[in-house]
Amino acid sequence: MQLLGNLACPELLSGSLLCREKCQASSKHLGNFNLKLYLKMAVHDTIGDFITVIRNAGSAGKTTCEYPHSNLRSGIATILRDRGFVGNFSEIESDKGVKHLEIHLKYVKGEHAIRGLSRVSKPGRRSYCGYREIPRILGGLGISILSTPKGIMDDRSARKNKLGGELLCSVW
Repeated sequence: MQLLGNLACPELLSGSLLCREKCQASSKHLGNFNLKLYLKMAVHDTIGDFITVIRNAGSAGKTTCEYPHSNLRSGIATILRDRGFVGNFSEIESDKGVKHLEIHLKYVKGEHAIRGLSRVSKPGRRSYCGYREIPRILGGLGISILSTPKGIMDDRSARKNKLGGELLCSVW
């Protein structure tokens, strides 16, 4: 549903290109309201949304999934690739010059390689830990991904380098 200010334009919702141009050209169609088209929802937790996209794509049996690029998400994808949870990933650039991460999912005997993926530190409640308190996921079979002063690391690397930080997510 495309919203115009606080109102929805039924003609615009029908997909009429003529109405869309008419609505954008003048606000007479809606009275004195400013014309604003809201095409996407705001995402407040981009890391949570990123791991949800990966989890949902795996549950749906997709071979790849895409998400807008950032250095943080690229670091998470690198750790997932290095630890064998995803096949590979690549940075692709769209026609408009926007970078995206294309993640190739991995399946083992027809099942998604990622059994579980959960966000630990959330915008409403951040979770930090020292290198001694980094949790072991499934007795070492899973991984924790941390944001440390030296960059994004998995739990094993953070313990080895004696670095703590924000506990981003857990993967098993």
